[in-house]
Amino acid sequence: MERILGIDPGSRVTGYGIIESDRGNLVFVACGVVKTTPNYPFANRLNEIFDGINEVIQIHDPEVAAVEEVFLSQNPGTAIKLGQARGAAVVAAMQNGLSVSDYSPRKIKQAVAGYGQAEKEQVQHMVRVLLHLKGMPSNDAADALAVAICHANSLRL
Repeated sequence: MERILGIDPGSRVTGYGIIESDRGNLVFVACGVVKTTPNYPFANRLNEIFDGINEVIQIHDPEVAAVEEVFLSQNPGTAIKLGQARGAAVVAAMQNGLSVSDYSPRKIKQAVAGYGQAEKEQVQHMVRVLLHLKGMPSNDAADALAVAICHANSLRL
């Protein structure tokens, strides 16, 4: 059995999801978001992401981390901020001794919904179905759980 931390990085909201995978059986452990303070300087917000992911790791003790890669944005400034937020989350995982795997948005959607162009709602629904959740997680938490599911599926192959 392996405990996997999935991370959906964002400069305002970073989603996290933790599952356990045992020979294809997926079990939900936890999910949520790390919200940054909007009026803080960007460097401080990066530190909030680092601290938040660090705290999640301390509480839930995952063995590995999986992170969504930065997608190419229409706005280069947005892509750079997203990359920095991703970096803060990756460093938090690495500082805690976790190996980190990267997955493209297309690969994550393919792993969860069976279609690389799936809409957010489809991904959210499939995460709920695959993990037998009673309620619907937030968009960011569902995306993070999808990253973790993608990693679990890649381990089986």
